[in-house]
Amino acid sequence: MNTTQTTENPLGYERIGRLLASYAIPSIISLIINSLYNMVDQIFIGQGVGFLGNGATNIIAPIATIAIAVATLFGDGLAAFFSLNLGQGNADKAAKGVGTAVIASGIISVLYAVFAFIFLSPLCRIFGATDSLMPYAVGYGRIIVIGFPFAIVATVINSAIRTDGSPRYAMFAMMIGAILNTILDPIFIFVFHWGVEGAAAATVLSQLVGLLCNVAYLFKFKTIQFGKASLVMNWSVACRMASLGFASCFNNLTSTDLPVFPIAAYPDFWYRIQSV
Repeated sequence: MNTTQTTENPLGYERIGRLLASYAIPSIISLIINSLYNMVDQIFIGQGVGFLGNGATNIIAPIATIAIAVATLFGDGLAAFFSLNLGQGNADKAAKGVGTAVIASGIISVLYAVFAFIFLSPLCRIFGATDSLMPYAVGYGRIIVIGFPFAIVATVINSAIRTDGSPRYAMFAMMIGAILNTILDPIFIFVFHWGVEGAAAATVLSQLVGLLCNVAYLFKFKTIQFGKASLVMNWSVACRMASLGFASCFNNLTSTDLPVFPIAAYPDFWYRIQSV
């Protein structure tokens, strides 16, 4: 393994206190920035569409949170896998882990987006959409789900970027998308009069730009040599990363209104299903 690559990663030589500051602060800012997508949508939709539009975004929020859970499954799993292999001096395996995570998250995110698009109306009913909310929720959701692959893959790559020793780049890659969403929301809602669909389109376009910023880093890693040869799907590595990221994934799932235990936790679950 190239010694120069190893010493470029501050995780190998920097003081713990300084590492906490340099990594924790950008990570906290990144989490805040990520939450801005929904906050900005809520603000502009509330002003331009009204309370029904806000209600629609709340209906779609649990569906989007499941996408975030998938992203953390592979994102946090990749970060742990990446760090473990770098610590063992196996940079080639770490690089292949990045490629596997990108491919696996891409496949699963597309499958989930297709599933959510096809079954969007029943999902909206399950998560509490009323007859008056349904047109807004479906209109907003059909566009939002298109952006799930962009958001999920971007989050996975972003985790690798932070682990590679570039937390600031990871923060700015997320910040660009959030800023663009803030700019596009009022244009699409107030200028083009696209309503909730405009807010959704602004979010998806911003997520695409964020993805491109993250992809641009793939071939600029400090600690590994990442190339086309690294983009190979390895199912055993994918399962290993999924096991490492499962706790983060489960924590995100528990924040949704997902009826995992319908009888105990959601007494009205069967009523919701029957009303679809």
